[in-house]
Amino acid sequence: MRFARLGPAGSEIPVLLQNGHTYGLTPVTTDIDSEFWTTGGPDRVRAALEAGELKAVDDAESLRIGAPIARPSAIVCVGMNYVAHAAESGSAPPEVPIIFLKPPNTVVGPYDDVQIPRGATKTDWEVELGIVIGRRASYLSSPDESMDHIAGFVAANDLSERSFQLEISGGQWSKGKSAAGFCPAGPWLVTPDELDHRALSLRSWVNGEPRQDSNTKDMIFSVEHLVHDLSQYLVLEPGDLILTGTPQGVGFSGKFPYLVAGDVMEIEIDGLGRQHQKFVTGEVSAR
Repeated sequence: MRFARLGPAGSEIPVLLQNGHTYGLTPVTTDIDSEFWTTGGPDRVRAALEAGELKAVDDAESLRIGAPIARPSAIVCVGMNYVAHAAESGSAPPEVPIIFLKPPNTVVGPYDDVQIPRGATKTDWEVELGIVIGRRASYLSSPDESMDHIAGFVAANDLSERSFQLEISGGQWSKGKSAAGFCPAGPWLVTPDELDHRALSLRSWVNGEPRQDSNTKDMIFSVEHLVHDLSQYLVLEPGDLILTGTPQGVGFSGKFPYLVAGDVMEIEIDGLGRQHQKFVTGEVSAR
């Protein structure tokens, strides 16, 4: 199944994208949030669709596309999860997952403008496969249990301000990952039965010029490994978002200039859609 959220920022409506149609989900749920996953949301949507209870959203094409998930309780990010990206960062491949956190309020829609942070000089991009948690995960016994706790997958851009992250970080990365709009997500969420997360191509472009081109099969730590590993150290709640790391081809490599106002960033993951953001200066409207 493919879920999305449409409408003005802060007032999005949940929808199902099915066979070229967009169906409103308000008879089933108010949002794609923790409650939706914990109350068997996909099964209830399927039953409502089969019963003819879901109506098409007539003006869907004219509506803003928001992030496909409501604000999560946590965004857990994995660093250097591709060998070539670790190398371009000057590091050896990690032996255990490296994690950091982004604030939940960084999540924005896939086509929303993003503000270059005040004082920023090295704003960077990172196309990443995002995991959305569907069931509470704590102390999973093995990676084999992980898929039972995953609601679906999304495309995400783990935007970073490298000067904040590395030069004035105080020894941790989150300062450079936390600016407004630094987690564009979507355009839609796809449930695990709809795609093979183990072999998805990931690509990114800046102003139409290629930057990243890789595949999730090149991840050091698999989706299953990451969910199991993280569950040993924190409680993953329904609706939480895990960003699984980015491949080589970022600005930090030194091969490309960093982002500046006026640039257009695009990312794409097979089956999960394509997004683009224009980078601007000044205040961006609240989302």
